[in-house]
Amino acid sequence: MSEAHADEVEALKHGSSLGARITYRAVAWILRGFSKVFWRLEVRHAERFPQTGAFVIAPVHRSNIDFFLPALATRRKVRWMAKDSIFVGGLASAGLWMIGAFPVNRDGIDRTTMRNTLALLADGQPVVMFPEGRRKEGPTILDPFDGPAFVACRQRIPIVPVGIGGSDRAMPIGAKMIRPAKITLVIGEPIYPDVELEGRVPRSQVNALTDELVARLQDVYDEAQRPAR
Repeated sequence: MSEAHADEVEALKHGSSLGARITYRAVAWILRGFSKVFWRLEVRHAERFPQTGAFVIAPVHRSNIDFFLPALATRRKVRWMAKDSIFVGGLASAGLWMIGAFPVNRDGIDRTTMRNTLALLADGQPVVMFPEGRRKEGPTILDPFDGPAFVACRQRIPIVPVGIGGSDRAMPIGAKMIRPAKITLVIGEPIYPDVELEGRVPRSQVNALTDELVARLQDVYDEAQRPAR
């Protein structure tokens, strides 16, 4: 194992340590309370999140605050990607790891992030992956990529689509500050990959799972937007 890879593994472990779990629970408690008051946060069908084992959380992405909102719907610790430029070292980076973040390079194919994602899922941890990648605008799921379906097929784990309504008003693209707005989360039924338990996963099955995810995600996004208007 290279020194760089060893550092990555150590950081992943740090994000799963007892201290990190305590810090995460404290931060999640504060954010949950704030969101219920400031954004009148409503969560529908939270019981659909698996209570044990790994799964991919696949939310719609319309705002910078979308990364932590699905985590407020489950008591389990959730891991999520953050752009690598904010991991500047020292206490700042340690704090990010402790609240569940791990870095991603959004300018190209990031094999390190994919390796870390697979490692976290193999360890039984839920991970947030946005099917649309970067933030988009509008009521329709746009330009999905196969990342969530690929890791779900590879690890033989479910994907849970999450519709988020109102976050685009709470912090629109380009906004520097948050605003009061009704936010609704709708948790979809888990989608289980139709793949063999072992062996290589055909590309056609990944594509099929992506298509099903997009359809289900659009359904829960439509439902989430109705009470948020």
